Amino acid sequence: MRGQSVNVQTMLQVLEMIYPWLKAGHVIFVIFWMAGLFMLPRFFVYHQEAGLNSAENAIWTERESKLLKIIMWPALTAVWVLGLTLSVSGDWIGSGWLTAKIGLVMVLTAYHVWLAGYARKLAVGQRSLSGRKLRLLNEVPGVATVLIVILVIVKPF
Repeated sequence: MRGQSVNVQTMLQVLEMIYPWLKAGHVIFVIFWMAGLFMLPRFFVYHQEAGLNSAENAIWTERESKLLKIIMWPALTAVWVLGLTLSVSGDWIGSGWLTAKIGLVMVLTAYHVWLAGYARKLAVGQRSLSGRKLRLLNEVPGVATVLIVILVIVKPF
């Protein structure tokens, strides 16, 4: 039993030492992820304006796929891993502000998954949303970002 206590204590000390690096990594990957969440719906608008069988259509499909595969999915994974690690090392699990933040990050994650699904639909020629609706959907990450930053900086509860 005593050995486990020492191991947990050692792990927490290591987390405390690398905390600034975890935080920097988290912020960096949040920026990458948010950039993708803003860019992809804009790509969709341009994609939908291209002819279904045009070369431009194929180019937009490839761009959307690369954005998701190279930037967005890895950034999403890093955001969650680093964020949860920070939550444990900061001993914030159960705090109101963190619970609300995680809720908003879950909303953004669901939005990300929905965007990936819509990219697959566009790739096979299904265009169910108008450019106007896509532009409105592009506000989701902006609103969530404002709320998340307030929660993290102000910690109102």
